[in-house]
Amino acid sequence: MPHVEIKCFPGRTEEQKTACAGKIAEIVAESLGCETKSVSVAIKDIEKEKWKSEVWDKDIAPEMDRLYKKPGYKCD
Repeated sequence: MPHVEIKCFPGRTEEQKTACAGKIAEIVAESLGCETKSVSVAIKDIEKEKWKSEVWDKDIAPEMDRLYKKPGYKCD
């Protein structure tokens, strides 16, 4: 039962988010050997001004050793 949470800056339409979630679910199901109905995807808009405190400091920096895809930027 994989669950994927995507955090990004606001600005995408509901149609873009729905299409992204569908594609992510397909890739996760194929890659991890499960059915797409077992995959859930959440997309959360995070304001640019809150990115460091809400995402970098809580989700990225403390988990750097567990990230399979690391960001190509730093948030100092």
